Amino acid sequence: MKLKWMHWFNHKHKHLVVKFGVAILLMGLAFRLFLSTSNEFSPKTEAPFPEETGDLEQPIFVEFPQNEDQDEMPFPRKEAQKETHFPENTVDSEQPISRQVPGDGDQDQIPPPNGKCDLFSGDWIPSTSGSAYNESCPTIENPQNCIRNGRPDTGFLYWKWKPRYCEIPKFDPGRFLEMMRNKAWALIGDSISRNHVQSLLCMLSKVERAVQVYHDKDYRSRRWHFPSYNFSVSVIWSPFLVQAAIFEDFDGVASSEVELHLDKLDKKWVDQYHGWDYMIISTGKWFLKSAIYYEGNEVLGCHYCPKRNLTELGFDFSYRKALRFVMNFIVKSDYKGTIFFRTSTPDHFEGGEWNTGGNCKKTAPAKEGEVEVKEVNKILRGIELEEFPKAAAEASKHGVNLKLLDLFQLSLLRPDGHPGPYRQYHPFEQGRNAKVQTDCLHWCLPGPIESWNDILMEMIVNG
Repeated sequence: MKLKWMHWFNHKHKHLVVKFGVAILLMGLAFRLFLSTSNEFSPKTEAPFPEETGDLEQPIFVEFPQNEDQDEMPFPRKEAQKETHFPENTVDSEQPISRQVPGDGDQDQIPPPNGKCDLFSGDWIPSTSGSAYNESCPTIENPQNCIRNGRPDTGFLYWKWKPRYCEIPKFDPGRFLEMMRNKAWALIGDSISRNHVQSLLCMLSKVERAVQVYHDKDYRSRRWHFPSYNFSVSVIWSPFLVQAAIFEDFDGVASSEVELHLDKLDKKWVDQYHGWDYMIISTGKWFLKSAIYYEGNEVLGCHYCPKRNLTELGFDFSYRKALRFVMNFIVKSDYKGTIFFRTSTPDHFEGGEWNTGGNCKKTAPAKEGEVEVKEVNKILRGIELEEFPKAAAEASKHGVNLKLLDLFQLSLLRPDGHPGPYRQYHPFEQGRNAKVQTDCLHWCLPGPIESWNDILMEMIVNG
């Protein structure tokens, strides 16, 4: 097919029209040369089009190669889609059908929202590897050593936390210690922090056993040292993070209300604050206790003090005020290390509380939606999730590295992970009807708390 220009106009704007037409035709020829399989075009080493000289006085002839089947620029044809047929049944009826159980290496195929993995949303999946250590670890305190205390089931050890959109590696004690060479850690809070530090030390003991170098008179605040790495780990007993006078024994029996100063930080951790490279701070459950609140050394009111003529302010008032005060200190502290704020973790008492016959008899993890969140836990968590983002935004402005360690959801789904009656050594030796106190707040060691360290290391390595 040939196209010929039969007329030529000397008017200037007509020249522009011609140039435009020539450009389109030349581009079409280039595209045709690229895609066509016709033998009329042979490979050329020179440019397929002559250089434009600007001389448009003569008509331009552009010839497209002929194609018998089409009168437009040829494009590769789509082949008819092949239909795949699967046999109706390819399984030998005499062989058992294998159903794969999610394992340690499984990964979801759905990409994470916003391209980032949420370490704190996921499920507990079966894991054949079990725990990284056993009940012989010397740093486990007796009330959390469930296996040694006679807990008969061990299935609670064979689960792993799996974020929905990614895979997190198991805690690597050797790599962790290398990263922490010449550094210092502190876990600051209540007995859950003590529970956590015991788990961490047991996992690290696979490489080197820590040496205890300090303890207070009640062994609530302690420090350990790893000589080969010049690395230290401390646990600081500060259940409110603010200054408090506590009048109760080790079994939690109080002789008077807590005296809580909401405008004074606890010196046990503040005086050592800049000496640590990493901190995990946490609080929460102790604010539920009966307490009298002070500010400027003046009584503001109380929580659950019926025998006193004071204004009932509620634990939510004190928790928000104390948490905000702590966060304001951190934000303006010019701290150069990394601070993790660990959210409060739920208990799983059913049929009562710790002192009213409550128990936790589950032997397997729950699925999302199967465990009801208690009202007090909703309140504590609500305050944390309101106050932390504001503090984190301010911390960023001041160059303070403040991160959220949100372990609430993964802990909520482990009602099977507590000591229950096995906080005591073989509690039913005298019979199944023996009256024993149960613990549905702290965690068995070994147990689900090991996944906390998996997450912690992932946050350190990959931010």
